[in-house]
Amino acid sequence: MEIDVNADIGEGFKNDDNLFSYISSCNIACGGHAGDKKSINKSIQLAIKNQVKIGAHPSFPDKLNFGRKFMTISENDLKASLTMQINSIINLANKYNKKIHHVKPHGALYNIAFHDKKISEIIIKSVKNLSYEVCLFAQFKSQLSNLALNSGIKVFNEVFIDREYNDDLTLIQRENKSAISTDLNKINKKVLNIVKKNQLLSLNNIKMDVQAQTYCIHGDNPKALNIMKSLKSFLKSKNIGIK
Repeated sequence: MEIDVNADIGEGFKNDDNLFSYISSCNIACGGHAGDKKSINKSIQLAIKNQVKIGAHPSFPDKLNFGRKFMTISENDLKASLTMQINSIINLANKYNKKIHHVKPHGALYNIAFHDKKISEIIIKSVKNLSYEVCLFAQFKSQLSNLALNSGIKVFNEVFIDREYNDDLTLIQRENKSAISTDLNKINKKVLNIVKKNQLLSLNNIKMDVQAQTYCIHGDNPKALNIMKSLKSFLKSKNIGIK
């Protein structure tokens, strides 16, 4: 058995280079919340070297708040920004004769798309207008996932390795001190439970059914590398690979 593990890359954190040895997909920051041509190019090169699937990680155009706050912006302006961000990855990947595999929204844009139909539709329009078909990473049972599937986009439902969940499958807000997971044993058991039983425990220990085609580790988590080293070894002991 094999699973896909993705990481947010090119956001200016020191884990990036080493994380590529432990993941199978990467989400490259493309200028909205972080990233520039130089960091994008470096990330693409690392992805190719490590045989990691290339993805675009667009956000609200808000570097000041790292894309983690809701931004009031018109539908046309947001769509134009997302299209430009994603195409910045596509255009640089083209130079290496590579296509991107997926798009994964970042931060507030991703979180709002769990419930918000209008934001989800804008993201979907941006993805459908690209020069070729790509996959979309989205949360299971989110508006974004459901609407994308209905519009013919291939979706990888995503679960976060290092984040805690509310009882409705939404993520605990980062302001909550319990939002980020660093307990290696707990994380390993969490991933195995999802793989084997399609179940996820909320922070309140409520069992929730979930489907996951990809698992995310945050590159800005200071323990990200330790988490992935532990998880890869643990999964290997259970005959589960990362690919």
